[in-house]
Amino acid sequence: MNSVFRENLLSGRLAFITGGSSGIGLRIAERFAEHGAAVVLAGRRQEKLDAAAAGIRAVGRRAETAALDVRDYAAVEAALARTHGQLGEIDILLCGAAGNFPAPVTGISANGFKAVIDIDLLGTFNTCRAAYAFLRKPGASILSISANHATMPIALQSHVCAAKAGVELLTKTLALEWGPSGIRANCITPGGTDDTEGMRRLAPTAEARRRVEQSIPLGRLGSKDELANLALFLCSDAASYITGAVYLCDGGQSLCRTGLSGISMVS
Repeated sequence: MNSVFRENLLSGRLAFITGGSSGIGLRIAERFAEHGAAVVLAGRRQEKLDAAAAGIRAVGRRAETAALDVRDYAAVEAALARTHGQLGEIDILLCGAAGNFPAPVTGISANGFKAVIDIDLLGTFNTCRAAYAFLRKPGASILSISANHATMPIALQSHVCAAKAGVELLTKTLALEWGPSGIRANCITPGGTDDTEGMRRLAPTAEARRRVEQSIPLGRLGSKDELANLALFLCSDAASYITGAVYLCDGGQSLCRTGLSGISMVS
């Protein structure tokens, strides 16, 4: 969990993180904990949450868990209320729960499309809406994880394109409405990121990975550490006047339309 920043940028703060048991969400949680934040990892499977929290505790940092499904507003609200009651006001809210699978429009069912919308978009709304009552208002930071699908049509990804476009505009609306309360809301937009379930599904072979890398101006996949560093910056005092922003962290991938199509068309 190495960082390019000085230590303890988030000392004394509390972060509630959905999608925090694995992948990008877990790496961000680890980075936040490394910099002094107490973290609450939220996700559907308690065993995965326990394993993730144990790793953070093993290096002397504080991590708690909350088993929930972001599609269930009451469950999200109850978990946030428990967190508030046990640990106090929440300083950072990270909305990282997501679902994805490659499928053409003619090959995806209405339920399949709805499942991704419900996890990504409705889940982000549920988490933000339920958290409002428990946030430390002045100085609180909301960060959502989007994808370059939000602004570029990508074959086999209609469900994700629709969901992530909604997440980005929801984030900007939150910044507009909740800014007077002192709450900042921003978005990170990853591109192809190494060692993630998304890339294992969308580029499952060495040849597919090579084609993705060729589509990126920087010539390589991003890392979870690079995304975690950006998240740390946006949730720290260094970004205290940044809200309603969508930050690309994709190596220039979104500049290349054919490259984006190539990600989802590989097999």
